Amino acid sequence: MNTPKTKAGMIAIVGRPNVGKSTLTNALVGEKIAIVSNKPQTTRNRIAAVVTRGEDQYVFLDTPGLHKARTRLGDYMVGVVKESVADVDAALLLVEPIPNIGEPEAQLIESLEKRGVPTILVINKIDTVEKEKLLAVIAAYTQEHTFAAVMPISAKDGDGVNDLLDLLKGYLTEGPWLFPEGMTTDQPERQVCGEILREKLLLCLDKEVPHGTAVELTKFSERDDEVIEVDATIYCEKESHKGIIIGKKGAMLKKVSTLAREDMERFMGTKVFLQTWVKVKENWRDNLNFVHSMGYRED
Repeated sequence: MNTPKTKAGMIAIVGRPNVGKSTLTNALVGEKIAIVSNKPQTTRNRIAAVVTRGEDQYVFLDTPGLHKARTRLGDYMVGVVKESVADVDAALLLVEPIPNIGEPEAQLIESLEKRGVPTILVINKIDTVEKEKLLAVIAAYTQEHTFAAVMPISAKDGDGVNDLLDLLKGYLTEGPWLFPEGMTTDQPERQVCGEILREKLLLCLDKEVPHGTAVELTKFSERDDEVIEVDATIYCEKESHKGIIIGKKGAMLKKVSTLAREDMERFMGTKVFLQTWVKVKENWRDNLNFVHSMGYRED
């Protein structure tokens, strides 16, 4: 009796900030493993999302949005994008339904061409435009580069996501799976919980404040009653930002912490006891040692 042959492949998801890369990642996996917000530059690290269907395993690399770096943290994020397309079987260039190629898209197309990576143009947010307008978007991009395929989708609604997986099956190669069955991400539970807290800061805070925040988990342990205890320190860059994060009589910090705890419990499948503190670390995004200490490092 013949044993079914397994296949696997790595696919990078690249694009400018706020185009929906993390939303697509979560839609492909079918659960939340990457944080999302309506603010740009939400994703800071590369996240591997694992989708296993039958004998096929897809490993999607959710990357930071390509942008003009203005801090040491920004330099790191741009480096992550460039390294993520180095050794993949295919890439998804995720764009909005706008018939204009911006500088980030042009840079990504050039990088992918140099590496010879088969690239699929994925036009996201098709739920926001009339379908006839997609023709102009397709024309603008296909005049710039010969894409392996063009796929219009709505990551938010899930429209076209399964069709995209079917298309990508052709880029998988015969061989062993890259991750164990049942695994959906390479991110440790501790790191995912830290990112969940940062997502709630992005959700609840305005303007520049959330981009200047970082989260460090100083405690992550399970009690005898199966409750996960999490102690988290939120770093911000200014004393005035600290006051905004805490809020009047602690109301904002309580709101952020409650939303984060609820999401952590859904992710962990158990009760979570979360305690949060806020500290000021001036201009930490330009402090290379601090950036490295928060886990943003090339290795």
